[in-house]
Amino acid sequence: MQLRADQLDAALARGLKSLYTIHGDEPLLAQEAGDAIRAAARAAGFIERKVFTVSGAHFDWAGVLGAAQAMSLFADKQLIEIRIPGGKPGKEGSDALQRYCERVCARLPDDVLTLVTLPRLDYQQSKAAWFNALDAAGTTLRVETLARHALPAWLAQRLARQQQRVAAGEAGQRTLAFFADRVEGNLLAAHQELQKLALLHPAGELSYEQVEAAVLNVARYDVTKLAEAVWAGQTARALRMLDGLRAEGEAAVMVHWTLAEDVRALARGHAALQAGKPLPLAIKDARVWGTKEKLLERVLPLLAGHQVARLLDAAGICDGIVKGLKHPQWPHEPWAALRRWVLQMLQAAAASKTGRLALRP
Repeated sequence: MQLRADQLDAALARGLKSLYTIHGDEPLLAQEAGDAIRAAARAAGFIERKVFTVSGAHFDWAGVLGAAQAMSLFADKQLIEIRIPGGKPGKEGSDALQRYCERVCARLPDDVLTLVTLPRLDYQQSKAAWFNALDAAGTTLRVETLARHALPAWLAQRLARQQQRVAAGEAGQRTLAFFADRVEGNLLAAHQELQKLALLHPAGELSYEQVEAAVLNVARYDVTKLAEAVWAGQTARALRMLDGLRAEGEAAVMVHWTLAEDVRALARGHAALQAGKPLPLAIKDARVWGTKEKLLERVLPLLAGHQVARLLDAAGICDGIVKGLKHPQWPHEPWAALRRWVLQMLQAAAASKTGRLALRP
C-alpha cells in the first residue's frame, strides 16, 4: 500500500503494519515520517530497536535476517531499521531484501516491525524486484519536495501547530509568500525558522514586519525548478532562482545544459506539430515528462518556427559564452548571458498565457 506523507498519521491510528518503506528527497518529511512510525511502534510495545546501515559492497545481509529471526532477551517485540542511504542495495542486497520480505514480514508479522529508509529513487530503482517486494509486503511512503505553490499553505499549517497565524486576507497571503520565497527548496531551514518565530513571539497573529525581521533568506534552488519556473512564465521567481544558483556556486555550464535540453525538447515538439502530428504525440516526441509535459503543452502550440529557432540560436551562443568564448552582441560574462537567454524564454512562456506571440523577429 502506498501513502502520502499527510496520510501517515491516520494510517498509524488504524494499526501498525509489519513493514514500512520511506523513500524520497525531502529530509524533513522523511525524518518526521520515521519519527511517527517509531513513536507508534514504541507505544505498541516494540521496545528493542536494531539499526542496520547499508554501506559498501560487503554489508552483512545475513546479519539482518538473523537479527530479525532471533528471539529477544529483553522484549517480545523488536523494531528493525534498515537504512540504505545510497539507494542501491546491490545484487546480494536485492536477493536479501526479497528473502526478508518472504521470511520475516510474512512469518513474524506480530513480533517484528521493519522500517526501511531510502533516498529518492530513479525510475529503474522504483521498478526493481527488491523494491517491488518491499512495496508488496508493507506500506510505502514517498516523500517529495514540496512544490512552490503548496509552500504557503504548508507554512500556515505549521504556524497553526504552534498556535500562531498570519493576518487574514491579502495581507496574510503576502506574509506567507514572503516567507515561502525565503525558504523555498529547504524545508529543514523552514522548520528552523518556524521554531524561531515560536521562540520570538507569543501565540497569536504575526505581522509581516515580525516575519520579515525574523526569517533569514535560506532558500535553496535547483536547476530543474528553475526550468519549471521559466516555462511557467514566472519571471520574478525564475530570475530570483537564477541569482540564487549563482550565489550558491552552481556551475553556469550545468544551468545552460538543463535549459538547453528544454529548448531542444521544444524544438522537437514543434517539428512534430509542423509535420501534422496532434499535440499529445508532439509532446511525446519532445520527450518530456511530469510537470514540464504540462508546461510545454501550453507553450508549444503558440510559438512560431522563427521563435523556436531564435531560442535555439541563443542556446548555441550561451553555450560558447559559458565555455569561455565571446559574442559581439551578447554579454561576455556567463551569468549575464544566461540571464538574457532566460528572459527570452520567459517572454515566450508569458506570451502563451495570453495567446500572443512573443520574440518578434
